[in-house]
Amino acid sequence: MTPTSEILTAALSLTPAAPEHFDEAYVATSQDCPWPKAYGGDLVAQAAVAAMRSVGDDRTLHSMHSYFMRPVEVGAEVRYEVERLRDGRSYSTRHVRGYSGGSLAYIATASFHASEQGGEYAAAMPTGVPDPDALPTSAAYLEPIEPDSEAGGTMTKESKAYWSSGRGFDMRHVPGPVYLTVEGEPVPHQAIWVKPFDALRPVEGLTSRARDLAALAYVCDYTILEPILRVLDLPWALPGLTTASLDHAMWFHRHEPMDDWLLYAQEAGAAQDGRGLGLGRFFGRTGRHLATVVQEGVIRTS
Repeated sequence: MTPTSEILTAALSLTPAAPEHFDEAYVATSQDCPWPKAYGGDLVAQAAVAAMRSVGDDRTLHSMHSYFMRPVEVGAEVRYEVERLRDGRSYSTRHVRGYSGGSLAYIATASFHASEQGGEYAAAMPTGVPDPDALPTSAAYLEPIEPDSEAGGTMTKESKAYWSSGRGFDMRHVPGPVYLTVEGEPVPHQAIWVKPFDALRPVEGLTSRARDLAALAYVCDYTILEPILRVLDLPWALPGLTTASLDHAMWFHRHEPMDDWLLYAQEAGAAQDGRGLGLGRFFGRTGRHLATVVQEGVIRTS
């Protein structure tokens, strides 16, 4: 199978529907993954798209705060109901609720801002990070490991294919990945270069800038808990490991097209009581600080 970013396009393609609860509604489908529950980034990105389609092109998404209420089955339809809370001269606010199987699965509040002049400060991009072309792909790292072997832990043929090329993005870890073992020292930080496998396709109802913001919201959830796994020495394929997203916050500072490598610098904020908090920043290859992510998730071992 040729790696492609088409899974992202499919995730972001929402269909308008008649609203049942609030001002407007859209339906979308959760994308395929080798676990019983849908990928959390599906919900965040789809809700972002629903909210973005409810505002004019004169303002852009600058922040989004989410809670994951219950899991969504893979391949299930999710209905996003958008409530227009406020439209001011500079800011608009939307509340989005995602329903699946008749139950509330996800809620989010999104804020939009019309661009204006002001002072500027940006976090600095980490230095000394190897160039992505000097790092192995996930596929190259996993290729020699047989699924269901002692070295592979709980990795199956399906999860190996998914980690290698099924997520729409090429991801290269610094230090090494945490798929099968924690490569490198168990430190509370890591960086990941991310880039779509191929050019992102147009998405109906979105400008290219809005699509790029939704793509950031989509990809950020794959690895935001990994710095906690790394410092606790818990690889993804460890038998008995359970993870799940609880809540998520994201701020969008600046825009760059999603057609080159972005550096996703991450750190562990806290871990206790079966929960972990991850923090991340996206930087363009030139060093511009593009977005900031904070997420708490369940991290359990048995």
